Amino acid sequence: MRVFVTGASGHIGSAVVPELLQAGHQVVGLARSDGSAAALAAAGAEVRRGDLADLDVLREAAASADGVIHLAFRHDLMRSGDLQGAVAADSAAVQALAEALEGTGKPLVSTSGTLMVTLAGITGRPATEADFAPSGPRVDSENYVIGLAERGVRSSAVRLPPIVHSSLDHHGFVHALAGIARQTGVSAYVGDGTNRWPSVHTLDAARAYRLALEDAPAGSRLHVVAEGGIPFRDIAAAIGRGAGVPVTSIPAEDAAEHFGFLGAFVGTDNPISNELTRKVLGWQPTHPGLIEDLEHGHYFAQP
Repeated sequence: MRVFVTGASGHIGSAVVPELLQAGHQVVGLARSDGSAAALAAAGAEVRRGDLADLDVLREAAASADGVIHLAFRHDLMRSGDLQGAVAADSAAVQALAEALEGTGKPLVSTSGTLMVTLAGITGRPATEADFAPSGPRVDSENYVIGLAERGVRSSAVRLPPIVHSSLDHHGFVHALAGIARQTGVSAYVGDGTNRWPSVHTLDAARAYRLALEDAPAGSRLHVVAEGGIPFRDIAAAIGRGAGVPVTSIPAEDAAEHFGFLGAFVGTDNPISNELTRKVLGWQPTHPGLIEDLEHGHYFAQP
């Protein structure tokens, strides 16, 4: 397959591109900088210059491909507090890609997040792939992608956990939490810290994206999660050990001040089931879990 990949030089893209190439696919990667273009070319991918704002480039690249994996997201806007701007950019990009694929039967694998499932108000059990919210940030884009199944696109939405971890991760939530711990002198959790966060290793996630591209049925929601729910206080404890700072609880009303843009998420309970995804894709995570990965120390190496 000739596969167009947005976000191809990013954290997850840097694992997805070699995964696709090793499986015999051709890869065309979107690159907005010279550095990204050089990294893609060195990996063996074809380079298409542009970014998420270049909607004509997205349409043209998708139209000339046999399938699309959409990984890019304006994380810079989200971190600066402009979540709506990041969501709007993503929605426009997804619609441009979809316009090129409608009626072709080609696959479009998009990216969403398990934290969005909390908007469905699920409590008392792990959320499944069948659960969804009617609307909300990023939810609207996910629902749009699922709806493309009735418009001739073999669409699927990969829901990633808030923590996708490995030595390839240089800007994710673990780095943010470790940085906050070093800055404040404590590794904190909210309340009793029993709220759960799921996680997945980057290389396991990359394999799931490839499998979704190749085989996911149209209209599939997929939980690319290896560990369904790690108590946040255990995550904080591992970060505290790595950063060499004490671990402490803080009240919910102090979360925004302590954690910054992460304050809205750190107290969220987000247990996730991946049972259907494993069956549909034949996917079995094999790489280290989050706590083991944190113990390796690469998240705490000083530049």
